[in-house]
Amino acid sequence: MALGDVDDYLQAADRENTLRSYATCIRHYEQEWRGFLPATSDGVARYLAAYAPQHALSTLRQRVAALARWHADHGFPDPTRSPVVRKVLKGIRATHAGAQRQAKPLELQQLEVVNAHLQALQQASLRAGRPIDALRASRDRALVLLGFWRAFRSDELTRVQIEDAELVDGQGMTLHLHRSKGDRDYEGRSFHCPALSRLCPVEAYREWTALLGRTSGPVFPAIDRWGRVSEVSMRPTSIIPLLRSVLDDAGLAASRDYSSHSLRRGFAGWARASGWDLKDLMAYVGWKDVDSALRYLDSPTSALQQRFERGLGSADT
Repeated sequence: MALGDVDDYLQAADRENTLRSYATCIRHYEQEWRGFLPATSDGVARYLAAYAPQHALSTLRQRVAALARWHADHGFPDPTRSPVVRKVLKGIRATHAGAQRQAKPLELQQLEVVNAHLQALQQASLRAGRPIDALRASRDRALVLLGFWRAFRSDELTRVQIEDAELVDGQGMTLHLHRSKGDRDYEGRSFHCPALSRLCPVEAYREWTALLGRTSGPVFPAIDRWGRVSEVSMRPTSIIPLLRSVLDDAGLAASRDYSSHSLRRGFAGWARASGWDLKDLMAYVGWKDVDSALRYLDSPTSALQQRFERGLGSADT
């Protein structure tokens, strides 16, 4: 087997998002920090200290992981494993500890507003002879509805391929993803999405792909400012600005509080409020452990208050 074949398989073992993220981290270290590679443990420690006040600990850990990977790939000793780097990270965690900021969930009422806005925009654009605006509105509507009802991550939305979707009239559709975050062994996974009486992701998907007029390729391709539809999918990082722009245009406030996780958190909250068992919700979304699921679920303060009041009532008697 040629060496190039080995390299291809090694690269295939890495996730596209991870490789892209690590490359960004290395550029930041070299260009913004003006650090030299290979790095020293002292250099990495000073780098972390410099950016600790303005970046989350998770961001700093990701940059440490990227630096460790760069040194391993290039055959150099890993400076991030030194005691000084670990102690600096521990100090940053102690000094800048705080509650992790969660994306605001997109609730069902807001989903209805967004859906109505995009439908109206699509129809108005068609009447006004603006097919590109109609195309973009149709794509965005399908993306938001599918992202909500399937609780997809942004990278999962951008991986959906037309040829891997099977639609059954009156029942729903099944999407097969060859790779996703929870699929550690690259076995692929199928996701079923039912047809609904309103806010239907299947109907939106069917309408969008009919307008797109393709039988293969990404379901959600990029569309540039001139209306050219790309042959490749949108980037996962483009989902957040797209969603915020749609929310702004629909007249919803505080769009900056929302991210691609808002669709996932919104569905999780709706499902729990609708009586879904946590085990069923975990199976549908794909969470492997309870802790992962609970990070997406908000405990209503009203229910918490009622629980305290019931206890106080018992104590009085």
